[in-house]
Amino acid sequence: MALLSLSLPRSSLRNPPERRHLLMAGLVVGLLAVVLLSLGLGAVRIPAGEVLAVLAETMGFSTAKSVPDQMRLVLLHIRLPRTLLAALAGAGLAVSGAALQGLFRNPLADPGLIGVSSGAALAAATTIVFGGVLFSGLPPELLPYLLPLGAFGGGLIAVLLAYRLASGHGQTDVATLLLAGVALNAIAGAGIGLLIFASDDQQLRDLNFWMLGSIAGANWSALLPALAFLALPLLALPFLGRALNALLLGETEAAHLGFRVERAKKIILLLAALATGAAVALCGVIGFVGLVVPHLVRLAAGPDHRFLLPASALLGAALLLLADLLARTLVLPAELPIGIVTSCVGGPFFLWMLLRQRARGGGALC
Repeated sequence: MALLSLSLPRSSLRNPPERRHLLMAGLVVGLLAVVLLSLGLGAVRIPAGEVLAVLAETMGFSTAKSVPDQMRLVLLHIRLPRTLLAALAGAGLAVSGAALQGLFRNPLADPGLIGVSSGAALAAATTIVFGGVLFSGLPPELLPYLLPLGAFGGGLIAVLLAYRLASGHGQTDVATLLLAGVALNAIAGAGIGLLIFASDDQQLRDLNFWMLGSIAGANWSALLPALAFLALPLLALPFLGRALNALLLGETEAAHLGFRVERAKKIILLLAALATGAAVALCGVIGFVGLVVPHLVRLAAGPDHRFLLPASALLGAALLLLADLLARTLVLPAELPIGIVTSCVGGPFFLWMLLRQRARGGGALC
């Protein structure tokens, strides 16, 4: 299979540091502004002053502002876990997409390409349709965790299977890994279709909600156990920026530069699968974040992964927060599945990129 390749001339790694620092500062400020909007807007409006006062009191600081109990309850028990989950999931999907695009040297790579999202979705659909029969003997307090745990396990099994199929003689063939991911996606799609055919009306509604993505179910009891799965890849992947830069030059060149190529590939795949599986387990299937965000950052600051990875995390968090804000405020009191919002933004953006590249007469994106 002929793979598209990212355009990565050595000169493009030398963007002025001032520009990158300015962009990073803008992303941090923008993310904080979106967090305030996410915490304040909704069916119950909470002014920014009240939001800051409640957060300050929660961290142990005293304030003179009096906040109604209803606002405090909504903010601490509904909006705050939802905002944290959207930010972490968006950051995880975006940084995974940036890492996989660099690893595969393919601008179309995203966390769903190697089967992580599809594997997680198949496991979640199986839990929804057959969970009542398979796990009828479990204590009732464990039942809320079955769906996210099943989705996370399905995503992890899918990426391990793809990696196993592509590995041999101590090496991993990237093209075979991509093809294995395509095959696993097709198998998982067929399995989900069969489960939809066998489901009743209530299960069908649950399946549709999961497949289109949602952050409505965010709460502290579901979020806290998953924090480590989302936080570890976000903290670790940026440290692999130099290795990803070297891999973009080719595996042989990276090895000549002193990088342990096979070890780096395994770590990148595991961390990307960890972040994507945890995000899908908690939010369902959310498309285009891992595909679009790295391209936006490259357009602004170039392909250097030492900057691309942390900047993608910040922008991915801000974009998913904005998408969630639109999903829960556009059709009040109902709520749109967040996957519809991200697809409405991501699809036209990718078409624009294709037309832009065609107008320039190039064959590769970015």
